[in-house]
Amino acid sequence: MKIQKFNLETEDLVELLCSNEWAFHSNTKIDQDAVRQAVKKGYYADGRETFWIIFNGQKVGIIIIEDIDDTIPLFDLRLTKNARGNGLGVKVLHWLKDYLYGEKNKIRIEGYTRADNLAMRKCFTNAGFVKEGYLRNAWENEDGTISDTVLYASIFEDWQQNKMTPTKLNEYPF
Repeated sequence: MKIQKFNLETEDLVELLCSNEWAFHSNTKIDQDAVRQAVKKGYYADGRETFWIIFNGQKVGIIIIEDIDDTIPLFDLRLTKNARGNGLGVKVLHWLKDYLYGEKNKIRIEGYTRADNLAMRKCFTNAGFVKEGYLRNAWENEDGTISDTVLYASIFEDWQQNKMTPTKLNEYPF
């Protein structure tokens, strides 16, 4: 696997995003013109960094790091259907931690996913992210339905010491 900076390869991005379904994202199908307009308006660059995920010489996904200037960025990870199930999600999350902690001096990384996205939840756990929250009715889907959301996070100290600190979900006796 290789991670490569997005350099306005608009038609490659249109192909990747529009020829795949994104079942666990708010927008399951993406419009080609919307992607072209987003690139033109700077969506993939302004306050963000976007990277290609390359596997066996093919662009099989993207990772968009949002709020890149903040000390606590969020991200959007998308792998094509054919790329899923190969362990790439975990590898990308390890790369993300190395990049954001090692090069960008971030203190925390947060990721949200729908509660029913079991594959992504497994990726988070296997990559050393800790489940920190379960948010009821917090994910609005394009079709008008609402799903529960799970929050996972990684902190700099855990990355630095190669450990996972458990959360204190029941620390108060209320």
